[in-house]
Amino acid sequence: MSGTRDPWMSAAEAAAALRVGRATVYAYVSRGRIRSQPTPGPSRERVYSRDDVEALRRRAAARRDPEKAAASALQWGVPVLESSITLIDGNRLYYRGHDAAALARSRSIEEVASLIWTGRPGPPSPGLSRAGETFGAEPPPVRPGKQDPGRGLSFVGRAQCALAAASARDPLAFDLRPDRTVLCGWRMLHLLAGLATGPGSREPTIDRALARGWGVTGRGVDVLRAALILCADHELNVSSFTARCVASAGSNPYAVVIAGLAALEGARHGGAGARVESMLTSMRRTRDLRSAVADRLRRGESIEGFGHPLYPHGDPRAAMLLERLGESYGKSGELAFVSAFAAAAGAAVREKPNVDFALAATARVLRLPPGSPLTLFAIGRTIGWIGHAIEQYATGQLIRPRARYVGVVPTAAG
Repeated sequence: MSGTRDPWMSAAEAAAALRVGRATVYAYVSRGRIRSQPTPGPSRERVYSRDDVEALRRRAAARRDPEKAAASALQWGVPVLESSITLIDGNRLYYRGHDAAALARSRSIEEVASLIWTGRPGPPSPGLSRAGETFGAEPPPVRPGKQDPGRGLSFVGRAQCALAAASARDPLAFDLRPDRTVLCGWRMLHLLAGLATGPGSREPTIDRALARGWGVTGRGVDVLRAALILCADHELNVSSFTARCVASAGSNPYAVVIAGLAALEGARHGGAGARVESMLTSMRRTRDLRSAVADRLRRGESIEGFGHPLYPHGDPRAAMLLERLGESYGKSGELAFVSAFAAAAGAAVREKPNVDFALAATARVLRLPPGSPLTLFAIGRTIGWIGHAIEQYATGQLIRPRARYVGVVPTAAG
């Protein structure tokens, strides 16, 4: 995997990709279907968005063979709905036009949540970070106890129970206006952080609440903040699509997040981080990592946490998070181990680490409790689920695709 994919192309390249003349390309630009920008320097030439051209090309192909397009749409295929939250261009991840890696370095979680929910990257209004204050009396906190249905469950299970209980006590749960959904979002983020670390934290921000509960100090707080921001959204992944479907039915934001958590926990989604954790633990005392990786592959076992279909040159979320770990924990023995493993495994599978590996590496370097990669993923992705809920509520549309029946052909009653 060499080279970098240029997100822009010339008019001639765009015309060739679409099998049209340049005049048609210019017409697409004027209609807002293809973005363009001037090239630097004195030239008056413009370049055209490769993603927009590719989207138009796929739509044209879909019109020629609609059945094939419908079948592939659910497998990293043709876009099935519109969203203005997240752009993935093959090399980078953007939230509402802002590079997510840059946001993770320079912005707070509250600012990024505000950007995703409202389109404005400013901090929340005074008093809104603890959204219960806006409801008047804060509902009683959910604490584990003998009658607690979430007692003994995983973080996701406890979170789902706590969210259901909070929804029942929130008089504004079914007020689906954007500003009210934002308030629910703030409250849910603090509720989830409290569940992850235990009651009693009065920290005003999510990252500091987690850091205090997990005993993380110094620059480790910035690493946690970066991890949460980089997990905030990722377009129509399975959990976000699930969240949008639930929102489209008119369900409240608590139900949206409960549904998103159910999908996220799956082994093919956020649950993959548990396999990365287990793999790293089993490899920790291995002296010859290259041989151990080769043996693992020889036994038919997979190397978890590498490669991503949407990033042919490497997951930018993982790259940024591993870079932050290097900056903050350069002398860490755990960082030396995960870096050596990443080099050995990457050489074997010819892939780069993805966000699942980076979260598991973060947990090892910061000495977080078992299961914390999924916990970080879930709390961060809650921001995106709320953003998708707000966007879906605004459409007033029910997501209801059709299935192509391939079963037994009915026979006429005789």
